[in-house]
Amino acid sequence: MADGTQYLSVPGGRIAFDVGGAGPTVLLVPGMGELRSSYRHLVPLLENAGHTVVSVDLRGHGDSDTGFDEYGDTATARDLAALIRHLGGPATIVGNSMSAGSAVIVAAEHPDLVEALVLLGPFVRNPPTNPAMKLLFHAMTARPWVVPVWKAYMPTLYAGDKPADFDSYRERVADAMRRPGYARAFSRTARTDHAPAERRIHDVAAPSIVVMGELDPDFASPRAEAEWIADALGGAVVMVPGAGHYPQAQSPEATAAAVLDFLAEARRRA
Repeated sequence: MADGTQYLSVPGGRIAFDVGGAGPTVLLVPGMGELRSSYRHLVPLLENAGHTVVSVDLRGHGDSDTGFDEYGDTATARDLAALIRHLGGPATIVGNSMSAGSAVIVAAEHPDLVEALVLLGPFVRNPPTNPAMKLLFHAMTARPWVVPVWKAYMPTLYAGDKPADFDSYRERVADAMRRPGYARAFSRTARTDHAPAERRIHDVAAPSIVVMGELDPDFASPRAEAEWIADALGGAVVMVPGAGHYPQAQSPEATAAAVLDFLAEARRRA
């Protein structure tokens, strides 16, 4: 990772993060199996628009520690709340995939810490899955073979336009997961339950937007899922053409435009 990595101690270990820019704080949180550099193409666009941009690694990912007793949505929510307090809060949370559920939990439980929510390819409820598929997913993410399986699976999640540096980024993800303890942490993260986020979604008062890739392969109908979430939050939807599960990396300009327009409107109304 880049020089200048900072660390926050939370119960069980340390969380790694970067800070850049100046202005209202935007906290960027990647999805399961990703690194904080998932936002590498979005960060400069937000900084240049006048924001303090904080990118954080999930526990057990990237430069964060692996010695935690708990992983997943609820544990990540506690980390995000602690980090926002450490930064002097409040912040806009940008959560991708699993971390969108964590962002919802923080906004519901700590409304004073969250100015707005931006949910990218969000999981805020458990998808309908038959028992056989659930068993297969758990087998795929088991420790003995999780690194080659995840590396092979990543291109399908980046359906549509891949970033120019996708191959080198995928190698960085695999290398990070090969280090002692990180495959185990990933496997435990993959067992997370999104029910706590779904239970709290109607308690969120912060302005919210859902940014979803039109080709997101994690949902039978990306638009229908985006609209369900936005309706529950009283928020807006932006669909990104040519993007899969990671619009922040696949279409950073379109994602930045959606985020910046949303934040400008939210602040105008506030």
